[in-house]
Amino acid sequence: MIDRLLPGHVAAATDQQLVDWYTHPVASGPRVSFNFVSSLDGAATLNGRSGELGNAADRRIMKLLRRVADIILVGAGTVRAEGYSGDLIDPEDSRWRQDHGKSSRPSLAMVSGSLSVDPGMPFFTAAAERPLIITAEEADPARKRRLEKVADVLVCGQRSLDVEVLIHELGLRGFSRLHSEGGPRLFGTFQQANRVDELCLSVSPVLVGGPGVRIAVSSTQNPQPSHMHLDHVLRSGDMLFLRYLARQDGGPAEHRAAPGVPPPSKGS
Repeated sequence: MIDRLLPGHVAAATDQQLVDWYTHPVASGPRVSFNFVSSLDGAATLNGRSGELGNAADRRIMKLLRRVADIILVGAGTVRAEGYSGDLIDPEDSRWRQDHGKSSRPSLAMVSGSLSVDPGMPFFTAAAERPLIITAEEADPARKRRLEKVADVLVCGQRSLDVEVLIHELGLRGFSRLHSEGGPRLFGTFQQANRVDELCLSVSPVLVGGPGVRIAVSSTQNPQPSHMHLDHVLRSGDMLFLRYLARQDGGPAEHRAAPGVPPPSKGS
């Protein structure tokens, strides 16, 4: 059971309510969303996999986010770690999509700069439809030729992924709702390009510790951090599901001190 805490309490949300909450407002152009799970202390994985941080409610929300996506983007490292293969949606979701004027399933794309992936891996051989693989112009030509036998190769950028080119090219193919399930490097790349419209974050009630990475990784700190607006808070047991949207004004939310509590001084 999933309850909404904010804005306004709703108990035992239905699938249609969840879909409505995760799809408003309707975007007029391309929209990029990311879905991640994190431990309380910021770890993106447990025993090397993000799936071990989730639960049945987390999987339910992931399922519904896939239902409404035009295309699902995943990094090559995430494919290896999480074992993406086969059809990612079930018949119920497929029927819902067709009833709402969509294709029977979202397209699937792997992002890999090096193309050091095995064309015989289940991601390709067990795919319900021929997937995309997105890479850069300077990727190894021999690897490109091997992968072209099992996927459509889309070049987006010269030496590394160009996010603007990717969004444009996918838009030309009719994909306006771009949804990514990681990994951290892909998320960091989109952050650097300031093209994250939405973050759906599941907060798992565990403390992991250790050297695990957080949900975003990049070579440099973003010189212009993106400020987000909290759209809703859902709860299932001790697990929280947060949805943040990019602020339209680009600036930070106004910080207000609680009554009787002075605002923090600079440098505190």
